[in-house]
Amino acid sequence: MSKKVRVRFAPSPTGGLHLGGIRTVLYNYLFAKQHGGDFIVRIEDTDQTRFVDGAEQYIFNCLNWCGLVPDESVQQGGAYGPYRQSERKQRYRVYAEKLVADGHAYYAFDSSAELDKMRDDLKTKGSHTLQYDHHVRMDMKNSLTLAEDEVRALLSDGTPYVIRIKVNPGNQVMFDDMIRGSISFDTNNVDDKVLLKADGMPTYHLAVVVDDYEMQISHAFRGEEWLPSAPVHILLWQHLFGLAAMPQWAHLPLILKPDGNGKLSKRDGDRLGFPVYAMDWRDPSTKEATKGFKEIGFLPEAFINLLAVLGWNDGTEQEVFSLQELVEKFSIAKVHKGGAKFDFEKAKWFNHEWIKRSEVSSYSTLVKSILEQKGLDIQDDNYLHAVMELVKDRCTLLDDFYTQSHYFFADPLSLDEAAVKPKWDEQKNAFFNQLSNRLSDLSNWSNVEIESVFKELAAELKIKMGELQMIFRVMLVGSKIGPGVFIIAETIGKGSTLQRIKSAVAVF
Repeated sequence: MSKKVRVRFAPSPTGGLHLGGIRTVLYNYLFAKQHGGDFIVRIEDTDQTRFVDGAEQYIFNCLNWCGLVPDESVQQGGAYGPYRQSERKQRYRVYAEKLVADGHAYYAFDSSAELDKMRDDLKTKGSHTLQYDHHVRMDMKNSLTLAEDEVRALLSDGTPYVIRIKVNPGNQVMFDDMIRGSISFDTNNVDDKVLLKADGMPTYHLAVVVDDYEMQISHAFRGEEWLPSAPVHILLWQHLFGLAAMPQWAHLPLILKPDGNGKLSKRDGDRLGFPVYAMDWRDPSTKEATKGFKEIGFLPEAFINLLAVLGWNDGTEQEVFSLQELVEKFSIAKVHKGGAKFDFEKAKWFNHEWIKRSEVSSYSTLVKSILEQKGLDIQDDNYLHAVMELVKDRCTLLDDFYTQSHYFFADPLSLDEAAVKPKWDEQKNAFFNQLSNRLSDLSNWSNVEIESVFKELAAELKIKMGELQMIFRVMLVGSKIGPGVFIIAETIGKGSTLQRIKSAVAVF
């Protein structure tokens, strides 16, 4: 590649980042790092009516949690700033006016009432489209239909107006997509999009082209929902900078609901999650914190892994990838054209794999926080690590560590009496009273020695080991979960083991 790779992610601070947005970030990031390029985050805040306070910081919190830190942004700075569109406002007007001067755009003075009438007239005529395009523009109030002196008078009087691109019919607009190959559009079906709004702010269409040019973006990856906007953007590139300056585009496939029935949307967030820091962002419609993958208990490594393979694979059977492996193996050419179904159960499988494969020290701080929030007193990190190693294979989400390990830190609050009482009798009572006495005399408190004492006593009293071990587990844990029962006894210590046996015998 002759041109240095520079890619960008350009979110709007208007709400939550959904899975598709973060996957776009990831593919941009992987492509940039693979080619020694730069990853830029640009904030597209031109729609002030939808601005959500705190959403910008939330975006960066999400990226930081994912480990996808930009090289240039409003936080990092860089040579191509400002990186917030609202701070670049005057630049866009210069380009919009140039388009008007060159005959590629025009001033439109239509009021809201006039626009509504236009749409009503089109409905009455049975038109299949209600857009402002070459079919209607010559019937509207704009600089194409008004005399020059009328236009000058309206401008000097401060009459509100927008600037629209002038799309000439009868042409084909084409480009080569890195995923989909050659794509063409008939300009007969393209409307005259607004480029500059009445408040002087650009629309996405003008801003994205100007910013990509001025920030020397080499490749632009975005969701396939932006394909209908492609012809307007191509025309803007052609009119302003020449097509040779245009980035290479790749339109990524949609992420679909688990049943494949439609695009996964932000409305599915409560059920399927977003990667959010809930304390920093509130859903503007509900004013409530949005629960996301972080809050549900996903490791960022697992989240990145599951996103990477939503629409891509390296051609092998490998499913678990570290971020570094993804940088090495990712190829935009192997991104699928079709939509990828999001399966939450598969997502949890990835998290389970990463919990099992990772050093517990890498996420023990998160687990410690969960346990402490639920009232457990964690005083020894080495003990915590040892317990986590014992139970991590049983944990799918980080919250599962409480369910699977709370009894290592505190006596169980209740016992599964229903599991034990049908099997409890005087013989079992005698066994556990004698077991308590023998264990109290045990000098070497290890799981091997505890098991040996247990088996010897069971043989003496001619009781089946299976029933006794289940009861012993309920005594120590409160239920029938957990690793080997003798390992549990060794880990919680002699004093706690004897106390739990005594308390349980009194209950049963």
